Amino acid sequence: MFSKAVFPGKYIQGEGAFHELPHLVGQLGKKGMILASSSGREKLLPPLTKKWKGTSFPVEPFGGECSEKELHRLAGVIGRAKADVLVGMGGGKVIDTAKIAADRAGLPVIIVPTIAATDAPCSGCAILYSENGIFESVHYQKLNPQAVLVDTRIIAAAPVRFLISGMGDALATWFEGRSCKQTQSPNECGGISTLTAVHLARLCYDTLLAYGWEAKIACERHLITPALDHIIEANILLSGIGFESSGLAAAHSIHNGLTALEETHSFYHGEKVAFGVLAGLFLTDSVPAEIAAVYGFCEKIGLPTTLDRIGIKNPALTRMKKVAAKACAPAEGIHHEAGLMTPAKVVNALLMADEYGKSRMPVSAER
Repeated sequence: MFSKAVFPGKYIQGEGAFHELPHLVGQLGKKGMILASSSGREKLLPPLTKKWKGTSFPVEPFGGECSEKELHRLAGVIGRAKADVLVGMGGGKVIDTAKIAADRAGLPVIIVPTIAATDAPCSGCAILYSENGIFESVHYQKLNPQAVLVDTRIIAAAPVRFLISGMGDALATWFEGRSCKQTQSPNECGGISTLTAVHLARLCYDTLLAYGWEAKIACERHLITPALDHIIEANILLSGIGFESSGLAAAHSIHNGLTALEETHSFYHGEKVAFGVLAGLFLTDSVPAEIAAVYGFCEKIGLPTTLDRIGIKNPALTRMKKVAAKACAPAEGIHHEAGLMTPAKVVNALLMADEYGKSRMPVSAER
């Protein structure tokens, strides 16, 4: 295999950056259409678009799940509107739906994240779910988004839990990229990791540890600060390039396994990925100092460190086997780790990560 890396066509981040949208649409086509989440459509767009003189785009409400049913519906909407540029505005599932819909229609796509909760905006792949929210497959687009527009004012106004979840997703970038580099496993664009990608993955991890806590405080108070700016970049750009061009391994596979349990569905992608990172540390025999440092980071910013914190009150062996079996499906990235990965090993890692997390809690917190 060749070394391969992929990037979005443009990445624009800053306070008030949303007002670049009409110009970007005009560069790519003549008739734009926005696919927006309910919050984006009802709360964000009206005050933002008031400042646009003589420019407007039809806004299509998102159906709620990145599923084949929603994509089929959206294909008809795009065709009837005769749109030639699609804008995806919202969280991860809106973004993924817009990317797949644009790819299938042969249109350029502009991504406008309203939260920094995942690394989906910059990537050329998307996750398809069933209508019930169960992971089904990864869909790869022909190209990454033509533009990613990140308005830090919008991100800072969102609930802090989204930013924290994004840090959980970004936390996996270095550990999975490191594993893929060590085993020479393929990345998400069908090649071997470049030096650029693996160093961006490491920069992502270092940025989280350096600025994560300060950024959390800023976001809680809806303040735009350099630390928040750095973490938004880490969650969206560094993690997006790092995971796709370095590769996925245990953490995301364990996330996919966790979706087999219905009680995890109310928790965010990054929260489940973060627990996948912790389990992955035990699965891959990470050194104790590294394990302690990652747990310390998660505890400090509020990421889950026990199964209970992602809704699993009853980690019975039969239920953990269900998670592990899905995590170890043949096409999963967990097989990019060194050695043979089996469901039995994953069960042990899940339970060990849970027990280790509980052992670090004060007695009052355990109760």
